Amino acid sequence: MSEADSHTDYETRWAIDPAAAALMGTDELRQHFLIETLFVPGRIALTYTHYDRLVVGGATPLGEPLRLAAIAPTGTPGFLDRRELIAVNVGGPGTVSVDGARFAAGPRDMVYAGMGASEVLFASDSPATPARFYLLSAPAHAAIPARLIRSTEAKRLDLGSHETGNQRSIFQFVHPEGARTCQLVVGMTTFAPGSMWNTMPPHVHDRRSEAYLYFDLPPAARVFHLMGEPDETRHLVVANEQAVLSPGWSIHAGVGTASYAFIWAMAGDNVDYTDVDPVAIAELR
Repeated sequence: MSEADSHTDYETRWAIDPAAAALMGTDELRQHFLIETLFVPGRIALTYTHYDRLVVGGATPLGEPLRLAAIAPTGTPGFLDRRELIAVNVGGPGTVSVDGARFAAGPRDMVYAGMGASEVLFASDSPATPARFYLLSAPAHAAIPARLIRSTEAKRLDLGSHETGNQRSIFQFVHPEGARTCQLVVGMTTFAPGSMWNTMPPHVHDRRSEAYLYFDLPPAARVFHLMGEPDETRHLVVANEQAVLSPGWSIHAGVGTASYAFIWAMAGDNVDYTDVDPVAIAELR
């Protein structure tokens, strides 16, 4: 873990191919694909990945605002010189300031900061109930203005059924009729009472990597996240407010032991939600 300034830490995750992942035990899988600590009081914690150069992290401001600092892996003087960023608030009320423009973000609201933004500050309304900003960043090719994306503005899709245990609502925060980005695609999934399965049957999208943040999970509960190639599956046991890195070759599905929600984010060659390769349940091994 390296320090970029007095409040920012980062680590690097190298890309793992499916043949190597198939040989890994529990500890190795967790080391390479699970981000266990995202929200550190008073700090910004970042994970720079070699999956489409996604950066996944968390900012937990207390009494003083936290500034998003450049880190060595980006190779640029400023963090957003060649990148874009989405910050999702999963904590108490807070604000994100982008070059002086202040955006008040309540729980489950998102703030977008585009390429070229020179100063991004994260703040909590109250240190007693701090904001927890889940951070997602990818390389960008154009400067798009900063904006607040409220949860009520998301495009909602209702999928699944109670009979299959996957009755869920998908909220697309980035879509053609709403917020615009270069390549970041971010959304949230919630579940109807009694449904625990997400993204089942699973799918693969080789053209995009993905990251999952599981949250609103009781402390003693867990999500069993399925990953790996369809005929060589593996799993991770995930606690509340932990994130999973999902390479383009991997399925992604999971089941919780209690109610939960998750935020999913993708980056890659396109932003087409329908560009997936479905996997039948009978094909899984």
